[in-house]
Amino acid sequence: MQLAYNQLDQTDAGEVTVVMPEHPWYSYNTTLKRALDVVLAAFVLLLAAPVWLAIVVAIKVDSSGPAIFVQERVGLRGRRFRFYKFRSMTADADRMKTALRHLSEVDGPVFKLRADPRVTRVGRVLRRTSLDELPQLLNVLRGEMSLVGPRPPLPEEVAQYRPSDMVRLAVKPGLTCWWQVRGRSGIDFDTWMAFDREYVYGLSFLADLQILLRTAWAVLSCRGAY
Repeated sequence: MQLAYNQLDQTDAGEVTVVMPEHPWYSYNTTLKRALDVVLAAFVLLLAAPVWLAIVVAIKVDSSGPAIFVQERVGLRGRRFRFYKFRSMTADADRMKTALRHLSEVDGPVFKLRADPRVTRVGRVLRRTSLDELPQLLNVLRGEMSLVGPRPPLPEEVAQYRPSDMVRLAVKPGLTCWWQVRGRSGIDFDTWMAFDREYVYGLSFLADLQILLRTAWAVLSCRGAY
């Protein structure tokens, strides 16, 4: 079925593959983008090793369950991968989500709740400082994510996407994008999707650099995170 932005192929396993036509945004040298990802991700991981250890200890002392949360997400062209975060919620968070879904403060297929009862004490600090995202640097080194790109969605979210939303799967998902530096959790779903389309169609080294610099400020100020 040909859509406005992409073609969807359904595999036997139920996975959606997104086949994008050629567009001018691919003029951004992929080797340069990958080199930026690897160098910066490796540098931050080495620099943050003591912080990583402290976070693991704090999570284990604060609540039961693994320190690293692993979840299936959808990446480039609909490929699924194992996504890593520091666990910021209780071990039964996924089970509780169904009962809380009607309280979501964001429209669309995503779930956001400012006073989410599933978030632990340490988890609130990790989320406010964005330190819970640190393990995703491993996803960057593995080539499943980029430093800059649309945030990786859940498979059930992608299943509810409109054709115009699917274009965000034309590039690797990232740790940060326009959504993070223009309001983060306070932005409605349609605006979020518009920001991601803006990124995909305006993909460039300068855009990535600008987003990374603005992300540093957004993280330090803890603006829009919950």
